[in-house]
Amino acid sequence: MAAWTWRFEKADGTEVQPAVEPEEFTTQGDAESWIGEQWKALLEGGADQVRLFEDSTEIYGPMSLHANEA
Repeated sequence: MAAWTWRFEKADGTEVQPAVEPEEFTTQGDAESWIGEQWKALLEGGADQVRLFEDSTEIYGPMSLHANEA
């Protein structure tokens, strides 16, 4: 079974530790629901953007967490 994971980054692409520790998601929908609930805390914790991976394959990103740029 695939694992869906988020990578948390600064605006320049540097990886950062998330303010909210994500679980390992079993579906893309679960991963996207979680980011929808947690993006403000992640942004306040220092992440500017995220990338979504299925196992080691990047699905999309970078996606900004700054609402006014979305």
